[in-house]
Amino acid sequence: MPESLMSRETELRRVCALVKQDRDFVVTGVPGIGRRTLIRNAAKRLGARWLEIDFLRCRNAGQFLRFLADGLVNAFTEPHELANIQQWSLNQPLSFDQSLSSQPRLTWPPASGKEWPLFEGLLSLPQHLAEALDCQVIIGFHNVPHIRSWDRQGKWESHLRQEIQRQSRVSYALVATVAEPWMTASHLPVIALTPLSDAALEHWVVNALAKTGLTFDPDSQALELFLSYVQGHLKDATTLAQRLWLNCQAIAPDPPGLIQAHQVHSTMLALMQDMGVTFEALLLLLPPTQARVLESLALDPTGSPQANAYIKKHQLSRGGGLQGALTSLEHKGLIYGPQLGYRIALPLFDFWLKQRLQ
Repeated sequence: MPESLMSRETELRRVCALVKQDRDFVVTGVPGIGRRTLIRNAAKRLGARWLEIDFLRCRNAGQFLRFLADGLVNAFTEPHELANIQQWSLNQPLSFDQSLSSQPRLTWPPASGKEWPLFEGLLSLPQHLAEALDCQVIIGFHNVPHIRSWDRQGKWESHLRQEIQRQSRVSYALVATVAEPWMTASHLPVIALTPLSDAALEHWVVNALAKTGLTFDPDSQALELFLSYVQGHLKDATTLAQRLWLNCQAIAPDPPGLIQAHQVHSTMLALMQDMGVTFEALLLLLPPTQARVLESLALDPTGSPQANAYIKKHQLSRGGGLQGALTSLEHKGLIYGPQLGYRIALPLFDFWLKQRLQ
């Protein structure tokens, strides 16, 4: 199993089983927890075609169509597959460009307001290819709610949901922080990714660094400090481990090959300096109530932020305002919900907040 999927074998088997049944499903978890990695590795294990679209990057219908068209062509690159796409395009309001000067691409003339026929056609293409080529196709949609920023009437989203349920040879993987009510109502299986255990992360980081000739000094609590900083978060663990390796390349540890606790801490501080502008912008974009809740949780973690004593101590809003802030922060992937104790979900951001406030 790929190292980036440590302790996710159960979830990987479940995704593979769903794809084999041509089922659609939802993968939930905070950003960086390994949602995309899970689906990509399932596609690799099954030999399925895989493409993904992030609605956060789609500012209008035209951009969505472009990402969808390019993703489909990039997923089917063999000559006979491209020939199939070209044949399909003959009956569509678009053309298939295979000129020598560029990569093969589905193209159409820019015509604002006439995207709907293209949308219907492109959404039918993955089912057509899966049937014609007798293969499995997985399409990952990320941040689906952002379609509503330009699909104000809900027409595109409604049709998309219908196609997700109708297409029998394509598995749609909806990647979300929290499953939306319509996903639950549609009885889509939900695979929830939670933070990795310290044991799983320890196994991964020790083996990964050992391949570069590095190990944690057992007498300095360096490994324990590393694990306390990353809190089971896959991406942040990878980021910190990579920076540790780079620092050791620039300045050899003393004694050689041993990472000590002070190096882990100084590396973390250097990361915070690099990421401070990004984190500051993130905090400034939040409504004041949500920013206040985050700061309170950073300084004073609690599993019960609704408790009267906690509200009074941190001068938080009462009632619906506080609950609304907690729900919004959970949906943004900035905190875990009640199941995991309302703690800040992004460890590097949590560390930066503590440093900033102290």
